[in-house]
Amino acid sequence: MQGGEHPVPRGGPEAEGSAVRGMVRLPGAEGVAIWTGMMLPADTNKNTNAMNTSKTTHDRHDLMRAAVLVAAVLCTPYTTNAQNLVPNPGFEDTDSCTFGLGLGELHHWYSASITPDHLQSCLPYGSGNGLPLNIVTFQLPYEGASCAGLITFDGHTGQEQREWLIVPLLDTLVPGQTFHCSLRANAGFGGYDPINWLASSHLGMLFTTYDRRWTSGDPLPLALNQAHILYPQILSDTVGWTLVSGSFVADSAYAYLMIGNFFSNALTDTLHFAPPGPDWYAFSYTLLDAVCVSPNPLGCDLGQGVDVVQDESGVLFPNPASDRLFIAGRTGAEYQVLDALGRIMVQGRALNDRWAVDVHTWPHGAYIIRLKTAGKLEVRKFVVAD
Repeated sequence: MQGGEHPVPRGGPEAEGSAVRGMVRLPGAEGVAIWTGMMLPADTNKNTNAMNTSKTTHDRHDLMRAAVLVAAVLCTPYTTNAQNLVPNPGFEDTDSCTFGLGLGELHHWYSASITPDHLQSCLPYGSGNGLPLNIVTFQLPYEGASCAGLITFDGHTGQEQREWLIVPLLDTLVPGQTFHCSLRANAGFGGYDPINWLASSHLGMLFTTYDRRWTSGDPLPLALNQAHILYPQILSDTVGWTLVSGSFVADSAYAYLMIGNFFSNALTDTLHFAPPGPDWYAFSYTLLDAVCVSPNPLGCDLGQGVDVVQDESGVLFPNPASDRLFIAGRTGAEYQVLDALGRIMVQGRALNDRWAVDVHTWPHGAYIIRLKTAGKLEVRKFVVAD
């Protein structure tokens, strides 16, 4: 696998605001102008009587106030959208649809340790870094058509390898100011050639004042055992996207954001999705999407903890399942279960409020269940494991 690409240089035109001859120019929107419908009067007549002068001045003030109001209203979306200091937060911006593990042509993001992966829906089904099915997982992105993936625990090589992502922020954090952060994470499992059968703890966001770019041949970084935003629990949800979020007060002028597990094996807890097979390794792999850093408390999703949709955790249980999967609260629903290759495993109708599906003979991996109730179609995912 190859390392990430160089970040796109930061910078750009400063936002400007001006009202010229009855025209309001949107801040930061080059070439966009809104005409107020009247020209600002020019004071060229030196002999204008006092009444006309007063009326002209009054009209000019009215026009200026109207221009300010129009600019304030029209510019609000631009200000709101600019709150996220993370460029390419959903890993969507790229130069190409790149086949192969690694970051390929991904914009802004690059490696701070080993080789994280850019996973893309544009690739043929079953590609090594494709979505939803790839070598390590079966999962749709949280939003858009792409996400990132990285190894967050290594109990196999004896080197405690970790993959870390890094991105230059759009603006330097102000020391003493509170910043609010969030991302969505998913425990990767169910790929067609899995090397990962563990879930792990201590996924985090770590800010730094300097570039920590890693290139092939560099020594592996040592565990830092710290993070500004930390998810200390084992991230084990293979179905939904867990919300990792929090706030902190910047103590330095941080210019870069790193994401990964920055803690040693001794401080990291793990959970087995399945017993180890002959070609499986003791790795944990985590998917990332929707990264946000903002000085505005409304700019990012907040609320530390697992943010799985509550009705999802109550509809299918246990998940992962080993013997029977229960469908709850869907009496009368027609159901159909598909494996990762789209083959129908079972179909029927849930005849009561706690309907059981026997899965104990099914191969381990990820499955899709379609539930149709009163014309409404739900699509959910679950995992079969020991």
